[in-house]
Amino acid sequence: MDAYDLITRNAAEVVTEDEARSLADDPDGKRAYVGYEPSGVLHIGHMLTANKLIELQEAGFEVVVLLADVHAYLNDKGTFDEIQETATRMQEQFVAYGLEEDQTEFVLGSEFQLDDDYTLDLHALELETSLSRAERAMAEIKSGDTVTVAQAVYPLMQALDIVYLDVDLAIGGMEQRKVHMLARDTLPSIDADAPTCLHTPLISDLSTGVGKMSSSSGVSISMEDSEEELREKVNKAFCPPSRDPDPDDDGNERDNPVLQIFEYHVFPRFGEVVVERPEQYGGNLTYDDYESLAEDLDAGELHPADAKGALANYLNELVAPGREKIQQQRS
Repeated sequence: MDAYDLITRNAAEVVTEDEARSLADDPDGKRAYVGYEPSGVLHIGHMLTANKLIELQEAGFEVVVLLADVHAYLNDKGTFDEIQETATRMQEQFVAYGLEEDQTEFVLGSEFQLDDDYTLDLHALELETSLSRAERAMAEIKSGDTVTVAQAVYPLMQALDIVYLDVDLAIGGMEQRKVHMLARDTLPSIDADAPTCLHTPLISDLSTGVGKMSSSSGVSISMEDSEEELREKVNKAFCPPSRDPDPDDDGNERDNPVLQIFEYHVFPRFGEVVVERPEQYGGNLTYDDYESLAEDLDAGELHPADAKGALANYLNELVAPGREKIQQQRS
């Protein structure tokens, strides 16, 4: 797999492809980042973008993880002291998950976001941005129903972080797309370069396949889950014998979250997937790529229950080091 294919593997969108190809042609010294609000425990959303950071490290990029304590404070996620303590725990979990510690720069937002120069540049972006544009950028990531002034400033800070962290590639889930487009539009006004942006897909709701999986509502998977809890969640997951499920009774489009997790979490981290089955049911199945597994499920060669059993095995292997780290942090 060449550098461009590795960089863009499983991306829902790259803005722009030409810019990404230019970065892939000369990754030496190039920097990529993801920002995370410190929330205590890594969940499957954190893991998805972390997978991309691991691939970028393999491609030769320097990787920056912004532990966005000021952003979390603006989004009403606790006191500042609580948030900073949480950030330290999350850093250890990222390393346990697989980020190379000596190749990853962890940065607290408060290390630079409270400086005078940053504040003045932030005010300059505020002058260039309408309130309605800032609100639209925050629509999919804000807490609560009421838009506060803090939440209007939040996406402009995200844009400015790209400049102050000196990064070339901004990574985020599709819910970050509006923020990144705001950054591309506004940063040139302060003589800064517009960033190349890569967006990862959103995993559908584990129980229904409708909408996105959320750590704040519905069923999600995190490093906090015991092996028993993880298996129970996967066993109850929506997984019809199809990669393209029919709409639900209300006409809502559905995805197969079990297949999505195989595609975006398991295959990027494991070169081979073995589905264990008793000899009486045909014995084990081995897959070297996601497409083969999805095609077998679609064709009836792979039963959903067997797919779930294998998924639980591989997910547990992925989260086990982080689970152990969390247990150590709490002891």
